[in-house]
Amino acid sequence: MRKKLYLLCGVNSERKLIVDLLAILFGIGSWLGINSVYVQLPLLVGNAPEGWNLPSYLVVIIQLGNIGPILYTAALRIKSFRDSYLIIALLVLGSCAAMTTAFVYDQTVHVFGAERSVPLFITVFGLSLVGCTSSVLFMPYMGRFKGIYLITYLIGEGFSGFVPSIVALIQGVGGNGECIAVNGTDPNEPPQYTSYTPPPRFGTRPYFIVSSVILAISMVAFVLLDRLAVCRREYAAVSIGNGNNYAYEPSTPNDEETRSAAGDAATTTKGKASLDRTNYLLMMVLISVMCLFGNGFFPSIQSYSCLPYGNVAYHLTVTLSSMANPAACFLAFFVQRNSIRSIVALSVVFVPFAAYALTTAMTSPDPPLMHNVLGDILVVACWTLLVGLVSYIRLAITTLLRCEGGQTLVWVGVASQLGSLVGSILSFTLVNFTDTFQQYYPC
Repeated sequence: MRKKLYLLCGVNSERKLIVDLLAILFGIGSWLGINSVYVQLPLLVGNAPEGWNLPSYLVVIIQLGNIGPILYTAALRIKSFRDSYLIIALLVLGSCAAMTTAFVYDQTVHVFGAERSVPLFITVFGLSLVGCTSSVLFMPYMGRFKGIYLITYLIGEGFSGFVPSIVALIQGVGGNGECIAVNGTDPNEPPQYTSYTPPPRFGTRPYFIVSSVILAISMVAFVLLDRLAVCRREYAAVSIGNGNNYAYEPSTPNDEETRSAAGDAATTTKGKASLDRTNYLLMMVLISVMCLFGNGFFPSIQSYSCLPYGNVAYHLTVTLSSMANPAACFLAFFVQRNSIRSIVALSVVFVPFAAYALTTAMTSPDPPLMHNVLGDILVVACWTLLVGLVSYIRLAITTLLRCEGGQTLVWVGVASQLGSLVGSILSFTLVNFTDTFQQYYPC
């Protein structure tokens, strides 16, 4: 029955369902903590002292989590080092950080003459250590399995945004802010106005508690994936060295999967597929650029692009964008071949959506079609497709480069984080030290 179902879906019937399930649960833990913070931004920016600038602060703090990959590189020098122990420790850290966020997200500290969300920054940094290190640790770890399970893991990584979005849709955002007149005791004085936003169905605290529980489940799933014999039998024919330093053995059944993932850009050399140097560098640069915009720059300006259209539009944009990530990964699950030509074509399609998102942010507080239903639809659709394209391009490049071995997947993670870091610094500078982006005030 299982084989017939797999064949009906066009999926390899020789894969093990238990490995797929555990790989998905493991992947969910990679960025779930950070995605939970992003999805809660429509509620956090309304109460945080940083206001609409809060996303730009968080993006930079998240990039500070790149200290994790640096420490991981140093740990590889230890001969007895085991990457599985570090993965377990990171997932425990993420679960604890999410639980702590539930109780300190609204606390502030007086720093340099102003109130700042320092407790939130600290817990987000803990969550960022998990996400940033996963790029050079979690994904390369899955490289030791057969190629069919790498995309399964990436689907789980996509669900790290989908699951928080589902919870956020149930939570709601309350509604758009309203400008309410506050009548004074003196009828001769002009009325004062204040902005009021209806409350959501439940608050931020239970939301982060749920995130903490999911991260704990992800940790348990990884322990099973790493220790169960049925999972170990699904390893590819690889020679595993220290940490994630491994190489595929020549003339194995896994080579055919690898060549299929590499597509026409790959050539067969010594029993394994490999890209020529020009295409290899092109893919590394392209994934870095995609992460520069998708992970570093655009998340910082999303509040300026969407909030002028209302809290509901911002809420839908954040949640549907997070859902676009697993949707793109699920699509890639059925796409058997990726070529450099198709990846470049999708990158060109990305440009007009990026341009529209940037235009709405730069024209805040009066973006195009403001106070118009069509404007709300366009901005939500634009951001959803934008994130979906970035997710699919990143996944396509990752599967294309998998044929180069475990160390290449580590360099894919490095290129991704480097692009994200540059984008976050650029956006933080523009948002906080220039007048490029202006906040909208309902009153």
